[in-house]
Amino acid sequence: MTVRLIAVLLLCLYLGIGIAPGQQPAATVRAIPAPATPFPSEAQSVAVTRFSFLAYGDTRGDVRTNVDGFGLQPIHGELVATMLAAIKRTQSSDYPVRFVLQSGDAVFDGTVVNQWNASFIDVVSRITKEANIPYYLIPGNHDVTAALSVDSPLRNAGLKNYLDAMAELIPPEGSPRRLSGYPTFAFGYGNTFVIGIDSNISPDDTQFNWVKSQLEGLNRSRFANVIVFLHHGPFTSALHRVAEPATASVRSRYMPLFRAHHVAAVLGGHDHEFEHWVEHYTDAGGTHRMDLIVSAGGGAPAYAYSGEPDTTAYLAAGASENVQLDHIVKPSRIAAENKPHFVLIRVDGNKLSVEVVGLGATNDYKPYGKDVYDLRDP
Repeated sequence: MTVRLIAVLLLCLYLGIGIAPGQQPAATVRAIPAPATPFPSEAQSVAVTRFSFLAYGDTRGDVRTNVDGFGLQPIHGELVATMLAAIKRTQSSDYPVRFVLQSGDAVFDGTVVNQWNASFIDVVSRITKEANIPYYLIPGNHDVTAALSVDSPLRNAGLKNYLDAMAELIPPEGSPRRLSGYPTFAFGYGNTFVIGIDSNISPDDTQFNWVKSQLEGLNRSRFANVIVFLHHGPFTSALHRVAEPATASVRSRYMPLFRAHHVAAVLGGHDHEFEHWVEHYTDAGGTHRMDLIVSAGGGAPAYAYSGEPDTTAYLAAGASENVQLDHIVKPSRIAAENKPHFVLIRVDGNKLSVEVVGLGATNDYKPYGKDVYDLRDP
């Protein structure tokens, strides 16, 4: 077999192009199956004040060693197995895991149907089928491209594939918790309200106004905790520490909105490592805390700490609210030490805590230096 023919065959496989009679690939992405037990409605879960959820991001392959489209994502598969074990160990506790959040970059090239079908769907379907809990993904730049405009034709194929994958899980079109035509949605469970934002298009006015309306319409006596998850965390210190346009708009538009509505935590990805920032600010109600967590250890190539981001303009803009930033956990300067992981966040009334869970039975990845870190000031 010639080198050229081998190259053609590999390209066909990567693109999901069938090369044998009867072996044409699917034209659409398969939907991640919904759990057999429907997720409780907001009304049904109103009395719940204790539970846990998992969060992580960036499960995609790498341009050099990419498996997406060729087979199941191996590190992601190991992480899901570890997640299932974590879910099982919480089942009989006061804080059972009730859902999983993924902050984007599911696959290397979201425009390619076969990358979803061959590599991603069956991995995460174990969560919805074996653990019987819902899985919520918000798109990253690898899923829908880095186009900043919702109208960009560059987004069309990736967005369709994302929506096909999530068709049975996110609120349907027409739901009050779904922005029509967007991958932007929200849901409430117990005393906690979760909003998933497409940060790739963070400058978009329609999305911003919808998120604002969701926050303004919340019954905060019911929803003590508001959690935001998105791909571009507002601050990171690895490869993406210099703010890209999408990140800059998250800082300038969304962070003041989050402060105005006392968002408890913002969960992001994009930089393939773990780090944790705390933002303190004051308003008429007193001093408040917002935790900014980056958990992007889903299997994409690990990044290393490269320096602090420039926060000068951000802090100046928030001076009237006495905005201060504390970088309480930094990633390692050695990429290999920034291990694959997910976070387990425990909700206990209006108190939150986080546990970082690495791969394997002996979870020795402890960025906080201990198992559980409380998200509260002394």
